[in-house]
Amino acid sequence: MKLLARALYLRQLGRQASFWRLVTGQKCVWPRERCWASVPAFGTRIDFLRSRPCITRMGRIMRPDDANVAGNVHGGTILKMIEEAGAIISTRHCNSQNGERCVAALARVERTDFLSPMCIGEVAHVSAEITYTSKHSVEVQVNVMSENILTGTKKLTNKATLWYVPLSLKNVDKVLEVPPVVYSRQEQEEEGRKRYEAQKLERMETKWRNGDIVQPVLNPEPNTVSYSQSSLIHLVGPSDCTLHGFVHGGVTMKLMDEVAGIVAARHCKTNIVTASVDAINFHDKIRKGCVITISGRMTFTSNKSMEIEVLVDADPVVDNSQKHYRAASAFFTYVSLSQEGKSLPVPQLVPETEDEKKRFEEGKGRYLQMKAKRQGHTESQP
Repeated sequence: MKLLARALYLRQLGRQASFWRLVTGQKCVWPRERCWASVPAFGTRIDFLRSRPCITRMGRIMRPDDANVAGNVHGGTILKMIEEAGAIISTRHCNSQNGERCVAALARVERTDFLSPMCIGEVAHVSAEITYTSKHSVEVQVNVMSENILTGTKKLTNKATLWYVPLSLKNVDKVLEVPPVVYSRQEQEEEGRKRYEAQKLERMETKWRNGDIVQPVLNPEPNTVSYSQSSLIHLVGPSDCTLHGFVHGGVTMKLMDEVAGIVAARHCKTNIVTASVDAINFHDKIRKGCVITISGRMTFTSNKSMEIEVLVDADPVVDNSQKHYRAASAFFTYVSLSQEGKSLPVPQLVPETEDEKKRFEEGKGRYLQMKAKRQGHTESQP
């Protein structure tokens, strides 16, 4: 009798789960306290772990429109997925306590390395975790794994750190306080505070030095900065925006990567892929109805890599009270690949003006600094 009663109980649970999925589009797993909820805008599933509310997982298969002509997934596509995962977990956390409702806005993305390429047909698994909170900001660590569903092979493709601030749904200019997280060790909070202070200082320095504008040049010579520099103009529509009516950080990063890719392709005229993105700083919000200009120019080339500076300027054409302003900036690094996917030498950049020569030396310094950091990390590993 006990076995029969249990069988009838499990059958009833199954009927409840089927009915729930039919009505809500959600798949519930019984009896574990975990469920998958569909996200139509992203075409993914988010894993809500009730025992660990500071973790979000999502994933989807890579389609042809996510990749370049060689089948490599655009870096901007991956950056957009990373930002969406970060926005979900940080918004959820900031609304975890009773109080004024808010949505988390992206303020900064730390340097992100693309460890291995992702291809059409592979599944991207994105996991995000909150690692630190200050009074008005949230640090989110995001990992991206690619899975070959034919062989079951998985590999780490990206690791990123993002910073968000909670903005009130009633007043977009009001930054709310962030609920604190509980750390398992005291060292975690201290290390997080150091990262917070470092990124805050760098954000201020970057904002002050990004005042110049990319100007077009007639009949430029090959391998010069002017020859490959590119711009993209985009009218911000409702599909680009959050509940507040300002642009998703992931949309901006995708456009920035697209422009940087055009610059790299024009310079070397081969298949190119994103190798890394230096810190992306979002200096100001971009509102719905703005016209944004995303400009890219090459700043430095090594033997096998290219550094491209990307600037995002916003023009609020429907608001006469606000002037043209710098919204975001970052440095992207690209590499050139052969048809077999092997790294190719890059044509050397020829800086002409004094400003171009100065930017070239600054880019060289960043390249050597990162190269030394990678070598030191390799030597420290057993």
